[in-house]
Amino acid sequence: MIDTHVHLYDQAFDPDRDQVVQRAKEAGVSRCILPAISMSSFKAQADCLERYPEFCYKAMGLHPTSVDGNYRKELDFAYENIQNAVAIGEVGLDAYWSDEYMKQQVIVFEEQILWARDLDLPLIIHSRSSFPELLNSLKKCRFPGMRGVLHAWSGSVEVFREANRYGYFLMGIGGVITFHNARLADVVKNTDLSSLVLETDAPWLSPVPFRGKRNESSYLSYIAEKISLIKGLSLDSIVDQTTQNALSLFFNTK
Repeated sequence: MIDTHVHLYDQAFDPDRDQVVQRAKEAGVSRCILPAISMSSFKAQADCLERYPEFCYKAMGLHPTSVDGNYRKELDFAYENIQNAVAIGEVGLDAYWSDEYMKQQVIVFEEQILWARDLDLPLIIHSRSSFPELLNSLKKCRFPGMRGVLHAWSGSVEVFREANRYGYFLMGIGGVITFHNARLADVVKNTDLSSLVLETDAPWLSPVPFRGKRNESSYLSYIAEKISLIKGLSLDSIVDQTTQNALSLFFNTK
């Protein structure tokens, strides 16, 4: 399995990070992608990448909730440190917490889409309470080869399909799928397995039976098991296909 979205460098893991990585490997996780947030978390992310080579892989970008009046300095820093990244992320739009800097979020998101174009890298896209704006930016900035993951997907099948009119996007499914959330289950049921990847977003969004506790990559198997139940397919087929989807997108591995 590949955890396509985990903040392993977060301070929540400071007491036992080595053990968390060991448990992930024992659970069958072979690789993790660590998306960036901002300048403030860069050193911790870099230290983590150095500590776990060939297990942790770098994404670089500016998270929408980190966008404020100082966004140009943050953007410049992210671009200067983009080398060896397997993706541009975590980028996107978020009006859930605040829409104060929504205009700036759009500017930042669209500039980072252009990075993906120029560097031929996939995007890891965060979208919360902002689907019309997301689709507008994807349509405006689309280019041949635009691709990525719509992380922690909470939209409809229709919005997902609309996004795929402008590029090739996979749906990131995490612990929320194990909650009593009929809508997301229905979305997953009606989305082809070739369009899904697994993620935890750890240390947040722990799956049942760990909801409310710290999340970690070893819990990826609970997400895969729930998808297998929803789709009526074997666990092995879920793991094999989602792993191949992630390998193809991030590592160009067929």
